[in-house]
Amino acid sequence: QVQLAESGGGLVQAGSSLRLSCAATGHTESTYSMAWFRQAPGKGREFVAAISPDGATTHTSDAVKGRFTINRDNADNMVYLQMNSLKPEDTAVYYCAAEWAEGSWYGIASGEYHDWGRGTQVTVSW
Repeated sequence: QVQLAESGGGLVQAGSSLRLSCAATGHTESTYSMAWFRQAPGKGREFVAAISPDGATTHTSDAVKGRFTINRDNADNMVYLQMNSLKPEDTAVYYCAAEWAEGSWYGIASGEYHDWGRGTQVTVSW
């Protein structure tokens, strides 16, 4: 099990960029697939992006493809979500998630992840 802490959220204007960070502590000697999900007011939790334990494989949702990029630094136990060309519809609480895995596995469903952070708010205005 790992503990996750997100940071980097904030209030920005449409077209701006933000980089979210997720710091993992605890049993980080194990390998984990990592992902970002988001939840807007009144909506369910939505998959945003995932990355395999070795960092070689990534996947982003169609809603953010071409604008958001996920990457990780295993040496520092960090995962990042670079968000460019932000839109008001990107407004949500963004959560970091982790699941023990090996090789190139990653999941895109929230139920596939066991460990979660508390989230960081991203608000995009016109």
